[in-house]
Amino acid sequence: MSSPVLARPRPQYDAADLLTAYLPGSFYYSSRRGTLLADGVHAVVPAEPGTSRAQAAARALADARAAGLADPIVAGAVGFRPDDAASLVVPALVRRAPAPDGTATASAASVPVPAAWTVTPQPDPVDYAEAVRKALLHIETGDIDKVVLARALDVTADAPVSVPPLLARLTRADPAAHVFAVDVTAPGDPAARTLFGASPELLISRRGRTVTVNPLAGSRPRSADDAENRRRIDDLRTAAKDHAEHALVIRQVADVLRPFCSDLDVPAPEVVGTPTMWHLSTRITGTLDDPDDPGSSSLALAEALHPTPAVCGVPTTTARDVIADLEPASRGYYAGLVGWSGADGDGEWVVTIRCAEASGRSVRVHAGAGIVAGSDPEAELAETRAKFRTLLGALGVAE
Repeated sequence: MSSPVLARPRPQYDAADLLTAYLPGSFYYSSRRGTLLADGVHAVVPAEPGTSRAQAAARALADARAAGLADPIVAGAVGFRPDDAASLVVPALVRRAPAPDGTATASAASVPVPAAWTVTPQPDPVDYAEAVRKALLHIETGDIDKVVLARALDVTADAPVSVPPLLARLTRADPAAHVFAVDVTAPGDPAARTLFGASPELLISRRGRTVTVNPLAGSRPRSADDAENRRRIDDLRTAAKDHAEHALVIRQVADVLRPFCSDLDVPAPEVVGTPTMWHLSTRITGTLDDPDDPGSSSLALAEALHPTPAVCGVPTTTARDVIADLEPASRGYYAGLVGWSGADGDGEWVVTIRCAEASGRSVRVHAGAGIVAGSDPEAELAETRAKFRTLLGALGVAE
């Protein structure tokens, strides 16, 4: 009688070791769910006309399993607009570890980054405030109910920018954030390009039949003063404008998820904090009708949800057109999605915010603010300044 074939146990790694092992070109992702580091490219998920990225990913995963790759995943990032670039691959090697605790990354986070920076806003703050006023005119005339306007900072260093210490700083600053780094180098780029960041916003997490979504909308900057923080939290809990903005987001997200779920729990919003911001947050959970349906994979659900009103607006198509008209440059990967999905459909995807793209000596940092009736242009400008702090702090750039 032949001996039974035993499954090889999955190696166990330490979160800090995976963070230290990250090199540009790898895929890194950490959250409360755990840490994942993927290297090499077994296959590229192609862009196929008439085919969703989830369908193309499912085929790539099936081919990888047929080729003998154990427990394959698709990992990477997708841009904001439907015609924007995507960088999705089936990695050759995947290592997993528990969630980071923020204490074991001190040595990596202490690696110095360039000290001299030149910062160029895109657009100028005055022009951004004017764009907000134009957006308010669209709202007043009834074209849209909400639109999210973003701006960028082009930050240039006096030496090439190294991503690993920035990733370590982001992880150490907020271990609960969804910290990521993805190679998004495109043909013609003069140097390798890395998308990295620490997103507070969970687009979709799937484990078996359970799905979780955590939209954020309505914000206040965090203060260094505890009493002022309490005041801002109380203000956010009662602010009619912010709750109206948040309700627009929750309504659309719930409407998208209901056809996939046998039940859906949509609790009242609460205030959650990051190192730089306070947000209105609603953690929605649901039970999938059919987890074996390819249309219920984590990537398929992420595509169905994207873009949420938290990064685009209401109604989606009109808001996206307003964004294209009022924002001076394409968002690219900003406000898209980043994450991973396994062959069983489980996975996790987040909204690509609190992020930047690094290439050579240049880093482009993005931030946006939701515009609704009653928005004040200067207040929205201040909100983007506060959101920039996450990445600027990691870079060591003074405000």
